[in-house]
Amino acid sequence: MNSEQFRVGRSLTPLRKRAVALEIFVPSRAGPVRRHTEREVDGAWRRPASPARLCYNKKVMKSHSNFPIKLRRPLIVFDIESTGTSPRADRIIELAAVRLNPNGSRDEKTWLINPERKIPVETIAIHGITDAEVADCPYFRDVALDILTFFADCDLAGFSAGFFDIPILNEEFLRCGITDFRPETRALVDAQKIYHKFEPRNLSAAMRFYCNREIEEIGLAHSAMTDTKATIEVLIGELNRYPESELPHDIDALDKMFNAKDPFNVDRAGRWRWSEGEVVVNFGKKKGEKLRDLVANKDGQSFLKWMIKGDFPPDTRDVAEKALAGIFPAHPPKAPTL
Repeated sequence: MNSEQFRVGRSLTPLRKRAVALEIFVPSRAGPVRRHTEREVDGAWRRPASPARLCYNKKVMKSHSNFPIKLRRPLIVFDIESTGTSPRADRIIELAAVRLNPNGSRDEKTWLINPERKIPVETIAIHGITDAEVADCPYFRDVALDILTFFADCDLAGFSAGFFDIPILNEEFLRCGITDFRPETRALVDAQKIYHKFEPRNLSAAMRFYCNREIEEIGLAHSAMTDTKATIEVLIGELNRYPESELPHDIDALDKMFNAKDPFNVDRAGRWRWSEGEVVVNFGKKKGEKLRDLVANKDGQSFLKWMIKGDFPPDTRDVAEKALAGIFPAHPPKAPTL
């Protein structure tokens, strides 16, 4: 069976519009599974209401002849949804890529992937992909060569791709023993870097935007007192620009709006988190390991002692120290309604 198979049936509507029903079958560990049905009406593909995500899909899109970047070879623009924010410790759940070809055509492909672990409920709250939705989807190793082929001889683009998407994709390839991805040999266009370069988010830019003046009008730039006075003017400008219904003028309300405490964090820095009713490590190679399991073995105990002596905030070290004494955090937060 090919990786993609289509069953097409044609019919005419009373309005003489051409309609094509397309059933998409995708590979899974249990064999081909119908994941999605679309209907084409007058050349436009229409998904049913509340469609399921595709485990696997490919289609040729319209021309991008107006794309302003001159391409010497195909450019892959892609984005990844994952189990978390660590390129090394987390796993890819969804990868969507559009390949812009020098001849003006484009190809689109999406992979929905079983990460071989439970998806944290706080992550589900962000991207909406559940364990049930990926249960029958292939593992990354099952589609790794297909992804590599799609990305072959292409440059890369994305939004903050160099910070997260490229590193986590490279880690997935390396876990499969694939070393040919080699992002360092490809050109990278990061839309976020362009955005930050031309629309800077610093104090000088805030002074121009909210106060219509340059920071040098207050004093020597990057002097502590100049920056302090400029910050006061920016705060006044922000509060004057936005209505109180959108930006509260109360200190506690402002703190709650912009410094919301994550209920799943055990400590303020989020090095420890609640997951499935257990406190787990939320960084590094031991990310996802349960605190109770660390206490139960010598390697885990050494890790906790390293944290206690390390450059971590006091409340982070306190969790490790108390755990070694047999005292564990209580009362995990309730899972949010999704």
